[in-house]
Amino acid sequence: MVNARTYPLWRDLAMSEDLPKEALKTVIDALCAPATNRNGFDVQADRWREEALKAALPALLARTSAKRLRRQLLLHADEKTLAALAADGTVTTADLPAILRHRRVWPGLISALAHHPGQVETAIGLLPRLPGHEVEHVVRDWDTDRYTRTKDTPPAPPIPQELFDAVLEACLTPLAAYLLHPEPEEGWEAVSAFPKDWSMELGGHDGWAMLARCPQRWALLTKHPALAAAVQHLLLDQAETHALQDARLHAADPDSEETSADPAPALNEDLLLACLPALCLPELADLPNPQVASRRTLHHIANRVHNNPRLAGLAAGQLHAAADALVTRGQLLSVSDKQEDDHRFDGRILRLAEDLALLSANPGHLAGACAQLARLDQPAIVSPTPSRPLVRVLDNHDPDRDRPARLLERHSEHRRVQALAGLAANSHTPRTAVADVLNGLHPAELAWIAEKAGGPDWFLAAAAAIPVPEDQDDGVVRLLDDEELDQLPDPAAVLQSWLDSPAASEILSRSEVYRAVVRSRHHTLEHLRQIPADEVLARYEPDITLKILLDHCGRSTGRWEALAAATTFDYDEDKKTFGQLLDSLEPTPAEVRTPS
Repeated sequence: MVNARTYPLWRDLAMSEDLPKEALKTVIDALCAPATNRNGFDVQADRWREEALKAALPALLARTSAKRLRRQLLLHADEKTLAALAADGTVTTADLPAILRHRRVWPGLISALAHHPGQVETAIGLLPRLPGHEVEHVVRDWDTDRYTRTKDTPPAPPIPQELFDAVLEACLTPLAAYLLHPEPEEGWEAVSAFPKDWSMELGGHDGWAMLARCPQRWALLTKHPALAAAVQHLLLDQAETHALQDARLHAADPDSEETSADPAPALNEDLLLACLPALCLPELADLPNPQVASRRTLHHIANRVHNNPRLAGLAAGQLHAAADALVTRGQLLSVSDKQEDDHRFDGRILRLAEDLALLSANPGHLAGACAQLARLDQPAIVSPTPSRPLVRVLDNHDPDRDRPARLLERHSEHRRVQALAGLAANSHTPRTAVADVLNGLHPAELAWIAEKAGGPDWFLAAAAAIPVPEDQDDGVVRLLDDEELDQLPDPAAVLQSWLDSPAASEILSRSEVYRAVVRSRHHTLEHLRQIPADEVLARYEPDITLKILLDHCGRSTGRWEALAAATTFDYDEDKKTFGQLLDSLEPTPAEVRTPS
């Protein structure tokens, strides 16, 4: 190898127009040989060599035609450099064997080769060699200067139509193939309860990215002999959602022109009609596990109607028939009792009611959805103590923060009454079924209907007519700070009432209740004994917890060891109370000393 300090010389020789042809091999060897010293490979010197070669590479390739020398140069170029040289024509399809001998195909290479008309066909032939998730990048990264372009940078040439079509087809084909044979993969049964719809299976993000670039071709693509179904599914799932996102981004741009507050729909009526064959997901009708598959399909159809409201009128009969078939096949209204560890039970019932309210015209099914709503537990509503730091920062106070209807929405606990309002708005829902649910609602849910629910007049009137006993409060557990508790005759009894309320066993509110009790100076040891041990120990107030443990364990080595063993609980384990933990620290009979 040459001396590392001479690399700039060899670089300048390589870039010199006066370099004779006879010197090319020597110059290339000097710049391509790894840098070494008496101890072996020289990392720093080799970095200088790479920099010199990178600068000289375009000039050397432009002047070198010998295959061996070109292969030697191409071996030392990185992907970005090779793509740039292919784009300007220095590297051509004739160099592909040398390039692909040591590298896999990458999107930038295909894009760069296709910049030249005579190489488009060869570039298209390389698409199958790309991983599926990289194919769309051939079009996305076509203009490599889009973020750095200046007024002096020439514009990128237009994408060849045949390349665009090939990438579009390659991106749509996986979804089209899935729709032909929607066979569930191994292990589907185990995870099928987690997704709410078929968004993962029908997502086709690369397919949509390509479709979004050619809206003028949507009408023709919905009739494509092989890709029609995939196109129809993507348009129904993606078009309106992305159009709304684009409109919001445009409206948020301070430099954008004023646009209509109600943008035009992405799919006109003709396109919606063209997509109706895919609307109710007929390809997924015979999947195994009918209950889960039917529930996901119903929710997916409801999402499509929510995003494209005109479908409710254009395809009313189709939607009603599909909803009836799915409820029957999946036995969606035959719901077993809630299991203790089934944390998704309420969500499934709420989604079913919301979906049937939107899609069904079957009075029996709609009445069944009302009955399922009535089975859900009443909400446990807590009014938290005001956050003093937050009040100081915001320097204001929300006068409505303590209203039951507002508190109901804190943890989305208004969804049951919201779903009931949706069912009431469906003219096919029996009014008696709605009235039966109204009679069992929490007072805050009735307040929510009065303040925030839309719906038919009969529904609002029926809710307002529910009798409320004079001695019944609004059902809200209001957590007070110590200044407010000081004004009450028995603050300890108030704390106990919080612990006895349903809010203390409700997953969304119990931590607020426990925290308020622990932090209050009015609590007693008996209060703390009722609270889960991890709430007292992991979120502890030092002045409280330390004194209790020091007094209880004292000088007993056994108790301290038992305390360490008892605090090995995991987050998701059944919670033992602080009182149970303290009782478990008592010495066993073998440890108790007997009088001599």
